Amino acid sequence: MLTPTAIEVVRNITSAEGTPDNAGLRIFTDDEADTLQLTVAAIPAEQDQVLSAEGSRIFLDQQAAAFLDDKILDAGLDPNGQSTFVLAQQEQDTSGNGDGSHG
Repeated sequence: MLTPTAIEVVRNITSAEGTPDNAGLRIFTDDEADTLQLTVAAIPAEQDQVLSAEGSRIFLDQQAAAFLDDKILDAGLDPNGQSTFVLAQQEQDTSGNGDGSHG
């Protein structure tokens, strides 16, 4: 899930001068460091999952897609004014809206 702020930041990054049309922000895992890496990619890799939202495109490798499945991707500014991405856990629906019948 992407916040409107994250969508805007991705759109700004991937529409920068010299960036190919239809480029996206690729999020992938680094096997050695066990971290998520970000890069601008002209096209998704063969196994990537492609997310499109309001003109932004994000390419996720399989491990990143699985890791981010229940997360919210937000963006903000660090103390130097640079855009940074922040992950948050999606709120689970704990309102108990089940049917309530027990046989």
